[in-house]
Amino acid sequence: MILDPRTAHETAEKLMQIKAIKLQPKAPFTWASGWKSPIYCDNRITLSYPDLRNFLKSALADALKKLYPDAEVVVGVATGAIAMGALVADELGLPFVYVRPEPKKHGRQNQIEGELPAQAKVVVVEDLISTGGSSLKVVNVLRESGAEVMGMLALFTYAFRVAEENFDQAQLALHTLSDYPHLLEALQQSGDLDKDTFETLISWREDPGSWQA
Repeated sequence: MILDPRTAHETAEKLMQIKAIKLQPKAPFTWASGWKSPIYCDNRITLSYPDLRNFLKSALADALKKLYPDAEVVVGVATGAIAMGALVADELGLPFVYVRPEPKKHGRQNQIEGELPAQAKVVVVEDLISTGGSSLKVVNVLRESGAEVMGMLALFTYAFRVAEENFDQAQLALHTLSDYPHLLEALQQSGDLDKDTFETLISWREDPGSWQA
C-alpha cells in the first residue's frame, strides 16, 4: 500500500531524474530469481544525492512515526536498505540493527547485526520489493529471535500480485513510498516513453515469471 499518492508520484519522478530507473526492453535485465525484466530500479543510487536522500529519509521517518509510534528499533535489510534504515533510525533517535541473508560463516556467526533487545517492537525498512521473498525471510529471522515485527516500509514496490499474497500470508503490513503504477504514470507524463515500450512494461508486469523480450 502506498503511503500517499502525491509522495508516490514525486518519488517516482525523483528516481527517474537521477536515472535510478533503467529501461532495456530489447536487452532485458536478469534478476536473481532468473526472471527477465525490461526495467530495473536501482535505489542504491539515491544515497549519492543528498537532497533526494533526505527527502526519502524524512518521508520514511514520518511514516514510521505515524504508523508505528510504539516502535523501539529500526531494522534494515542487508545490503540495500542498511544505509537508508540507519538514516531513518537516526532521524527518529531509535536504535538500528540490520539482518543478513544468512549468518556469517566466521567470527560470531551473527545474522542479526547490532543489539536487538528481547521482544523488541521493530519496523523493517527495505529499499525494493519484487516478490517479497527475501524481505520476508528477514521478518522470519526477527520473529524467531523473539522480536515483534510491526510492519515494513519500503521505497518502491513493483506491486506484483505474488508479493501481495506473500505479505498477506506472512500477516505483515507493507507500506511503500512509490510503486509501479505511479512510475508508469510518471514515465508517460515525461514524454520519454514510446507506445511500444509502454505496452512492454504493461505486459511484463502481468506475467513477469514467463515474460520474454
